[in-house]
Amino acid sequence: MSPRVQSVNCVQVAMLMLLTGRPVSAQDALLHGLVSKVVPEEQLEQETLAVARRVCESSRPVVALGKAVFHRQVTLGRDAAYASAAAAMLENLTLRDGQEGIRAFLEKRKPVWSNTDAVDTNTH
Repeated sequence: MSPRVQSVNCVQVAMLMLLTGRPVSAQDALLHGLVSKVVPEEQLEQETLAVARRVCESSRPVVALGKAVFHRQVTLGRDAAYASAAAAMLENLTLRDGQEGIRAFLEKRKPVWSNTDAVDTNTH
């Protein structure tokens, strides 16, 4: 299913919930893209904190770029979305943290983020 179709489907399910006041089961919410993961209630806080920790361990400028591209693509057609993603990947490669991520991956080590949106002029 394309992201556009998934987005429309998600909106339709959310609207049905709003208009009828009926909740959707966790499995149906997962099926329709309203949630990205379902865990038992007793694991919810632990899982939420794990996701938050993972985001916080990432480079702020790289995450910000990814979020911006993600939100922009939702309204685009397929070809424009691919072009937008390609441009974002190139932009990411100019960021100091984008290059650090690639170096860390190739060197099989944990990245050390600068957390600046500085462009690295010393490309290797």
